[in-house]
Amino acid sequence: MRQSTGWYPSLKVDGDGSGVVGQAGAVALLATAVKVGLDRALSQVLAPWRKPLAVHDPGKVLLDLAVMVAIGGDCAADLAMLRGEPSVFGIVASDPTVSRLIATLAADPRKALAAIASARAIARAAAWQSAGEQAPDHAITAENPLIIDLDATLLDSHSEKECAAPTFKKGFGFHPLLAFADHGPDGTGEPVAELLRPGNAGANTAADHKTVLAAALAQLPWQPGYRVGRKVLVRTDSGGGTHDFAAYCAARRVQYSLGFTLTDTIVEAVDAIPKHVWTPAYDADEQVRDGAWVAEVTDMLDLTGWPEGMRLIVRKERPHPGAQLRFTDIDGLRLTAFVTNTGRGQLPDLELRHRRRARCEDRIRAAKDTGLRNLPFKSFDANRIWVAIVALALDLTAWLQTIGLHDHPARRWEPKTLRLQLFSIPARIARHARRVHLRLSRHHRRTSLMLTALNRLHPG
Repeated sequence: MRQSTGWYPSLKVDGDGSGVVGQAGAVALLATAVKVGLDRALSQVLAPWRKPLAVHDPGKVLLDLAVMVAIGGDCAADLAMLRGEPSVFGIVASDPTVSRLIATLAADPRKALAAIASARAIARAAAWQSAGEQAPDHAITAENPLIIDLDATLLDSHSEKECAAPTFKKGFGFHPLLAFADHGPDGTGEPVAELLRPGNAGANTAADHKTVLAAALAQLPWQPGYRVGRKVLVRTDSGGGTHDFAAYCAARRVQYSLGFTLTDTIVEAVDAIPKHVWTPAYDADEQVRDGAWVAEVTDMLDLTGWPEGMRLIVRKERPHPGAQLRFTDIDGLRLTAFVTNTGRGQLPDLELRHRRRARCEDRIRAAKDTGLRNLPFKSFDANRIWVAIVALALDLTAWLQTIGLHDHPARRWEPKTLRLQLFSIPARIARHARRVHLRLSRHHRRTSLMLTALNRLHPG
């Protein structure tokens, strides 16, 4: 290096480096997969799709794709990032091999997706057991339930892909419905069910909500049977506030907190509530919020046909600056409502609990940053397999954070931050005493954090 008068050092660059590994931090994802047994589970459940004398295990191909997506890839061809580092990622399948496997799995999507889901359930049970007190199901009760959030999102399609259709927001693409297990304010969350749908799929289709919730409940390690009990709370926006879905939740014996569409009848009932009945609402820090109130109107309405024990709670508040009022808003106050079968608890607590389902929006944003934003295949069933791969990537990331990073702010880092801070740590390969060593950069500011996580994932 020679003296430079510019802002940056003047470097002579060549291509003679050897034993250097980029994206070396991805070894934490590999260690996580081994820790929870995801590699073995995928290999076992996908064995029927492995052809005789095949070199590549379908389970490893899918796991490689999931790792690739987790570190920033957004199409199958990005697997080249892993293929160039055989000392770390082993033998990685070629692009034609990957394409053939995706096509083979897409030929029988119901069976293939069920197999992948079963592997995820096995790994999730091991992950939550390893996480101990950090697991989302630790010490759950009816008063402190495990929360499953359901929400839909829109994915734009810029080409004529199979089943792409116009959306209600005047776009064109898909309208998947997703379910996430909430990790609370100190964590992130992890996907437990996904349903890819055409762009014109209804936002309040009860059949789809029931399908996704059933798949989500099947992912729970301790699921005792059809009626899982009130230790689970299901939250949705108004898209889930339908007779059929509320009845389904009641039949499964889970708690629910569902957004509810306001009608003229409800607005009239709200208008009749005496002023002294309204209770001040809470803000996100559980403190009284000025200009917001909650009240229960269950006994003021005819709820015939809805499940027994359902409560209807309404919130009114001063709108935020610039917000537009709706026809159902009264006296310059914005009205929202939700229904729940939780019998105990103060109204402000129940309303705040429901409002915290907004964390699901963060989970969806993370999913879009992890390969969900653009579906890469023309075939609808191939894209269903891709969504399952995205879910595997999100699972790996969540389990890494839960097991290896639980006492660090990295527990709540989103995918882009994890890639910048951890997965991009450089390293070099060294061979000594018949062993291959991966030596992470000594000067990287996150090397110590990475080593801590790796030690927790495989002590000794």
